[in-house]
Amino acid sequence: MPQQAWGDKRERQYEHIKSQQKQRGAGEDRAEEIAARTVNKNRARSGESERASRVSKQGESPQTRGGKRSGRGQGPSGPTKAQLYNDAKKRNIKGRSRMSKRQLQNALGR
Repeated sequence: MPQQAWGDKRERQYEHIKSQQKQRGAGEDRAEEIAARTVNKNRARSGESERASRVSKQGESPQTRGGKRSGRGQGPSGPTKAQLYNDAKKRNIKGRSRMSKRQLQNALGR
């Protein structure tokens, strides 16, 4: 729900972000929350809000950041230890049962 402190530009931005989130499968409440947070952060970065945190002013914009702080970590870390173990078993590598993931990667040449 757009706030009265927002101008026309911010309301259009809010509606656009909200519709995009809904297209991506977010529910109504989640889409509204993401849109409001994004608009408020952009307002803080451009000096339109009365109060803003240091992170809001100096950090990356939500559009640039693209979910880097969304709790998903930094992406996949390659095959699992079990997958590496099975590959090592197929190649008949000795001592594989006592190896760590890193050791299995080295033994397999990864």
